[in-house]
Amino acid sequence: MRIIFVRHGEPDYTKDSLTEKGWREARFLAERISKWRVTDFYCSPLGRARDTASCTLEKLNRKAVTLDWMKEFAYDIEDPVNGKRGIPWDFVPSCWTSDPLMLDTEAWTEGDIMRTNPQIAAAYQEVCESFDRLLSSYGYVRDGHFYRMPQAKERFIPRTYSPANPNALDAIPDSSKEPVIVIFCHLGITCLVLSYLLNIAFPALVHGFFLPTSSITVLSSEERWSNEAYFRVQTIGDVQHLLANHEPVSSAGSFTTAFQG
Repeated sequence: MRIIFVRHGEPDYTKDSLTEKGWREARFLAERISKWRVTDFYCSPLGRARDTASCTLEKLNRKAVTLDWMKEFAYDIEDPVNGKRGIPWDFVPSCWTSDPLMLDTEAWTEGDIMRTNPQIAAAYQEVCESFDRLLSSYGYVRDGHFYRMPQAKERFIPRTYSPANPNALDAIPDSSKEPVIVIFCHLGITCLVLSYLLNIAFPALVHGFFLPTSSITVLSSEERWSNEAYFRVQTIGDVQHLLANHEPVSSAGSFTTAFQG
């Protein structure tokens, strides 16, 4: 299975839509996605994600299922440095890294900063449970910190592919038949789901990775032993569709200028 997260185009937050540049990004993105074999499309309920998706859906004459729980994870909390309330990330390093709980995969919602909004822990649990329900509809069932495919035929692939081991991929089913889902959403919620799938504390992941607007993040399930599966990132924050069309990479959501190469 492949899961492809798409961050919305450059946003106009005042209208919950896209800037003129954001619409250009969405059109370039649509050209790219139109070449893929997509099983199902999903979308956040927020306007900037829906507008980004609209270019692709109109081009392909497809529809997307709205996932209310994939809206941006924007539960406001009090920033301990400036005292202002805002999104539950973008903290200065000396602040969030000094609390061991913020680096704990299981207990980051119990950190002092996160506990300033009691909704965060419950919302995180809802997102995780909802995503697991979505994956179960494709045959993937959570088992602790990984997934199983109870209905799948067992397979055993002891080694990865290499020029010295060219037959390693023979045991892998035809990829043309695997489900591919595309989810149009947001930077924060993408990092939240990634943190759950990859067993990485959300604060570490969301502060350590920047996903430019209209970027794609691709995960593939590796099913190499028995009926076990683990999702592995192939690419994160990819904007090849912008670079190929000489469209600058937006810095929206970053504290530095985006690399343009």
